Amino acid sequence: MRGIRLSAPLVCIGLCALAMTARADEPGDLFFGEARFYALQGDYFGALERLDSEVMQHADVDEPELDTLHPFINDAEFSLGDFELRYRMHHRAGRAISAVLEGAVDEVVRNDAAYRLANIHFQKGQADDALRALERIDGKVPPKIRDDIEFLRANIHLARGEHGLAADVLKGLQRSDKFEGFATYNLGIALLRDGQESAALNQLERAGLIQSKNPEVLAIRDKANLVLGTYLLEQEAHDAARPVLNRVRLDGPFSNRALLNVGWSNLTSGNFDRAVVPWRMLAEREITDHSTQEALLALPYAYAQLDVHGQAAIHYGYALDSFGREIDKLNASIDSIRDGRFLEALVREEIRESSDWVIRLRSLPDTPETYYLMDLLATHDFQTGLQNYLDLTELMSKLEGWQKGFDAFDDMVDIRHDHYEPLLPVVDEEFRKLDSRMKLRSEQYRILKRRRDELLTAPRPRFLATREESMLLARIEAVEAALGGDSGQNELLAQRASRLKGLIMYRLDTEYHERLTRFDENLRGLDEAMAIVNAEHAAYIRSRQAATHSYVGYEDPIKKLRFNVRDAIARVDLLIQRQGRLLELVAIEELMARRTHLEDYRDRARYALADSYDRASQAQANAVIEE
Repeated sequence: MRGIRLSAPLVCIGLCALAMTARADEPGDLFFGEARFYALQGDYFGALERLDSEVMQHADVDEPELDTLHPFINDAEFSLGDFELRYRMHHRAGRAISAVLEGAVDEVVRNDAAYRLANIHFQKGQADDALRALERIDGKVPPKIRDDIEFLRANIHLARGEHGLAADVLKGLQRSDKFEGFATYNLGIALLRDGQESAALNQLERAGLIQSKNPEVLAIRDKANLVLGTYLLEQEAHDAARPVLNRVRLDGPFSNRALLNVGWSNLTSGNFDRAVVPWRMLAEREITDHSTQEALLALPYAYAQLDVHGQAAIHYGYALDSFGREIDKLNASIDSIRDGRFLEALVREEIRESSDWVIRLRSLPDTPETYYLMDLLATHDFQTGLQNYLDLTELMSKLEGWQKGFDAFDDMVDIRHDHYEPLLPVVDEEFRKLDSRMKLRSEQYRILKRRRDELLTAPRPRFLATREESMLLARIEAVEAALGGDSGQNELLAQRASRLKGLIMYRLDTEYHERLTRFDENLRGLDEAMAIVNAEHAAYIRSRQAATHSYVGYEDPIKKLRFNVRDAIARVDLLIQRQGRLLELVAIEELMARRTHLEDYRDRARYALADSYDRASQAQANAVIEE
């Protein structure tokens, strides 16, 4: 009996939990299965909460080999590190996985741990440590992570500035199904950074022509075309850049930037009419995008180059109005963030239930501030800080739930106390009687074993006499003692007693080995019976202790946990305030930068609008004069 578990049990895991941990010849551990069940749902905090307490309790068990977790303890400790890693507890996960690396584990598990440790170091920006961790991989590598290891190795080389080594690794991943497109694109970037321009352009061209139905591969294909087209533009190869940029999908994540670059390519080549087409399309898109804002200024500029000053003035006026409206919205958003509504939107459960919850923030009518932060929300640093904030809020709700749950644990202890207290005295009284008889039999058993061992080294046939033989020998010896006289009659009786005694001793001597064998066999049968008795005796003691431990000794731990949870709530509340304030400052700074950018665009649009009106008026006057 484990006593009270200070974590909420999952009632409905059933066979699913058993299937995760059970082997063919072992029943499995339900609590380990429960933790893995939560992990499979993506709830790594819940998985950690359960498995960590399970492993800690296993360490305190008197006979751990009897615990159902014992066959899986190595897997459980490794899973702890894995859950901590996925929950971004890199420091603790690194220690746990390092312990697996140093332990006597299978090389497949060790290599998997080395890869995970390298991944931890790489995510923390420790490229040298990550490379050293990968160098520890030796022997059999799990097939499912073989390509992952090489892709991570290539990224580590890129982070260390070893572009040639990264390219060599990525060349071996070109046929990888798992990294289709990504390995091709990264190889092009590595070659470009390594100065191999011709090979890099060919590789990016290859990446830009990949055929696939996978949305992620299509996105990386668009990015390859955008990077290649932009590079050609910078090299003033406009004719070569345009068909590459035109390969970017119009509904892809990189379409806005591609449309903008296509327009600039045409404009730089003097094809002003062709520049109007992509820019007009882009100007009708989401105005919060940088490319759209730039297109709002570029489109009337192209009309001005075509001497269509009326259209230029109209579009400059539209851009001026649009920038003004957006500046007003940005000011409102900044005020809204300062009032705390930004953080309230981020912690909405109905928003975060979907994997694209960041995008869904834009659809909230009462949270305009999130509408302008898509670029910021997509950055790794802000995502990390945001996730920390969300984790802290979730942890706070957990702590508050635990704080309320301690009363339930107190009730459980009281119920167990009221159940066992009346029963245990009666059980103990009966056990004391049984225990005294068991001690007597155990002492007799011990004496018999000692006698057998003595007979093996120093044969004493008389010790193997039956009860009747022992009684006859005793009576004969009593007769001999009584005959102690020297008369002839007594001597005759003494001879008869001696002959009778000799007959019995002869039988004992001749049957000694047979009797000793039978004695040993009977004693061995008694060994099994005594082992069963001792096992049942020990099982009773364990059950008796478990019954007591199920309600005795919990007062201080629960009191300590109450204090720890109360202290944790105070610390987490402080961290939430600090992290939330930091996110608000970063968001406000981003919005202010966007506002400054738009104010610059608005000023440029205002001056360009005035110039367009002047040119339109001048053109109209010239037309009148010519008439």
